[in-house]
Amino acid sequence: MQSSNASAETIVVRSPRTPDEWDAYYALRYRVLRQPWGAPPGSERDELEDSAVHRIAVEASTGRIVGCGRIHQRPDGTAQIRFMAVAEDYRGRGIGSMLLESLQQWAWERGIATIVLYARTTAIPFYLQHGYRVVERAHTLYGAIEHVLMEKRRA
Repeated sequence: MQSSNASAETIVVRSPRTPDEWDAYYALRYRVLRQPWGAPPGSERDELEDSAVHRIAVEASTGRIVGCGRIHQRPDGTAQIRFMAVAEDYRGRGIGSMLLESLQQWAWERGIATIVLYARTTAIPFYLQHGYRVVERAHTLYGAIEHVLMEKRRA
C-alpha cells in the first residue's frame, strides 16, 4: 500500500523486516505512546507481540519508520488493534489511515467480523471517520489518558 502527499514523498505500509526496523518500530511506539507519561522502556510491549501482526509506515526515500500499528486475533474471534502511533512531524498526512486500512484488511481477509480497539479520547474522531463506533468508556492509562472501547463490524 502506498500513498503520496503534496511533497511527493512515498509512504509504504508493510511489516517490519530487519532487526533495525523492529528496533525502530518499538522505539516509535515507546516515544509516542509511553515516554511522554514517564512510563519505563518495555511498557510499549506486551505478551502478544509474537502472535500479533505488525505494520510500519516507512518513508521510502529515507527508510524512516514514521508510523506503526498492530493487530491480533482474540479468543472470542474478534481482532484487536493496539499501539497505533504516527511520528508527530508526520501527522495529518493520512499515514494513520493507511496503517488502519492495512490492519483492517488483515482481519477481513481472515473472515473476522468485528475489530475492537481502546482509543484515547483524543483519537475518537479519527476512528469515527473510519467507521468505528464508541461502545463504552474504558480505562484511564497512567491516571491521565482516558480511553473508550470502540468497534467496527465488517460491512
